[in-house]
Amino acid sequence: MGESGRAASRTAVLVCQGRAAADGRIAADRFTDPVALLLLTDAERVPVTEVRAGTVPQGWQARVAFEGVRACAEVVVPRTSAIDDALRARPSGQLVILGAGLDTRAWRLAELAGTDVWEVDHPASQQDKRARLAAVPELPDTARSVRFTPVDFAVDALGAALDAAGHDASQPTTWLWEGVVPYLTRDEVRSTVAALAARSAPGSTLVLNYQAPSARASVGRLLARVLGSSVTSGEPWRSLWPPERMAGLLAEHGLRVVSDDDLHTLAQRLGSPSGRRSSLRSGRVAVAEYQRD
Repeated sequence: MGESGRAASRTAVLVCQGRAAADGRIAADRFTDPVALLLLTDAERVPVTEVRAGTVPQGWQARVAFEGVRACAEVVVPRTSAIDDALRARPSGQLVILGAGLDTRAWRLAELAGTDVWEVDHPASQQDKRARLAAVPELPDTARSVRFTPVDFAVDALGAALDAAGHDASQPTTWLWEGVVPYLTRDEVRSTVAALAARSAPGSTLVLNYQAPSARASVGRLLARVLGSSVTSGEPWRSLWPPERMAGLLAEHGLRVVSDDDLHTLAQRLGSPSGRRSSLRSGRVAVAEYQRD
């Protein structure tokens, strides 16, 4: 538990496991994350190793962990690749990662060499990540700087936290919001968009991952919660957004959507597994540019 009484995100660990399992195996010419495995504990690496080897374990719990990591790997590759491409195409001196979890971009993207990175996350999750980083010997920063900024989106003011951490609202910022929106209420999403728009100079960009409504995906997550068959079953989705409604929300705050693709389409472009996973069809990556009137 962190100081606030909330445990560090288990979803962040699963996503990191998925990236580690996919590294060098799925869309190897477009996706790589050699840092992900370094941030995992020995126990967390077990299903990753099994997935990479294609070794299906015995026992119900081990099989659930294996399938969870394998499914996550297929989802995170198109998502991560699309986001990485968007960051490369829009270099900025400031990158703010909202809900950073176990994100590794500040340690693996050479394109961030001239960028100051702010990792914004819940205090419990951030404390967990910093402990994991401290346990990795000689892990060099690729980014110019990394500034850890603890924020509880439900109660804390994003602007005040970034002010205190040295973010310059007068300069263009690239905002990355990945794997967070479904876990926030609609009001929390709206307030966060308003807060980041208020700190966006002309030329700023938002790279956004969110979840569109999907009956199949919602039923699957509900069953996981009821059965307790997923490490993330205690972290329910709280808001789903049709693309047109998300575009409307962003437009209210001066953000114009220039691209918005579902993960299934992105996976097909990469040649990575697309299958029938409902999370690929409902998960989306959008890029919006800030234009102040």
